[in-house]
Amino acid sequence: MGILDFLSGEFIDVIEWTDDTRDTMVWRFEREAHEIKYGAKLTVREGQAAVFVHEGQLADVFMPGLYQLETNNMPILTTLQHWDHGFKSPFKSEIYYVSTRRFTDLKWGTKNPIILRDPEFGPTRVRAFGTYTVKVSEPGRFLVEIVGTDGEFTMDEISFQIRNIIVQEFSRVIANAGIPVLDMAGNTQELGKLVAEAISETIAAYGLVLPELYIENISLPTGVEKALDERTSRGVTGNLDDYFRYKTGEAMGQPGSAAGSAMGMGLGAGMGMQMGGMAGPWGVAPSAPAAAPTPPPPPVEHVWHVAKDGKTTGPFSKARLGQMAAEGTLERETFVWTAGQDGWQKAEDVAELAQLFTIAPPPPPGA
Repeated sequence: MGILDFLSGEFIDVIEWTDDTRDTMVWRFEREAHEIKYGAKLTVREGQAAVFVHEGQLADVFMPGLYQLETNNMPILTTLQHWDHGFKSPFKSEIYYVSTRRFTDLKWGTKNPIILRDPEFGPTRVRAFGTYTVKVSEPGRFLVEIVGTDGEFTMDEISFQIRNIIVQEFSRVIANAGIPVLDMAGNTQELGKLVAEAISETIAAYGLVLPELYIENISLPTGVEKALDERTSRGVTGNLDDYFRYKTGEAMGQPGSAAGSAMGMGLGAGMGMQMGGMAGPWGVAPSAPAAAPTPPPPPVEHVWHVAKDGKTTGPFSKARLGQMAAEGTLERETFVWTAGQDGWQKAEDVAELAQLFTIAPPPPPGA
């Protein structure tokens, strides 16, 4: 090997980085004490930036493009080295490649419930989780504030810090938003924008931006969700007394049902005991008038729901509907519904209610 070949092997004349990972944010170009040749080729691909650090000081930052390293395109490094009149000799500098692409599908979530004051439920605890996207906006600042001298910096090394910032700002935003818990599911997009804006100033000091932040779910504690389900069920059933009477009558009318079977067994046992007590000494029951048949269960009174002006009210008894008809708040064209009815119908089309509009009071005395 000639002396010229040896010397050329000591100089670096091509500088580039091909990222074959999905989580590397910063990679230091390894030169192994080799000096960078004057006029060397620097390749910075799309989604990258190259940062020169000379003797511990941040020097030049190169965005995507192909560069020939000379004094005219390295102004800061030229100033640091006092190359006012140009230079021809090799130089030593650390070169860091910073990935400026978006790092997507990063997870965040609340470890502990967030306590807030709900206008309907009072003090309430909620949890939330989602995803976010982060991007390096200022490679030089990111290198100085976060990376330091780390030769290979990955997304995992800063994701924990960003998650903490998101959770902190989410807690503050959701506590001050004044949005009821039941309405949060319909406002996750607006809440996500508010949180992203709130943390933008904090992470900007790191040289980062948060292009996207999504809230995928906001949930209540298990006990609160159970109580909410029970409350919803009570709202659907309406008046509990009327509901239980309706369900009892419906069960008694179905042969083979538990309620009907239990009632039948009870009646049969009672009649058997009466017959046993009436038997004579020879085991033959004396003639006696037959017991009166058991009357059928009383008819179940229907309860009605009323739809008017796009709102539903009720349930109301038939007597109450009669009062409403007399007051004029229930009209023939008003839509009503009761259990077992096939959809909403006009009050005048329901046989049981039509008579409410046909009964007129007698003429007043002296008319």
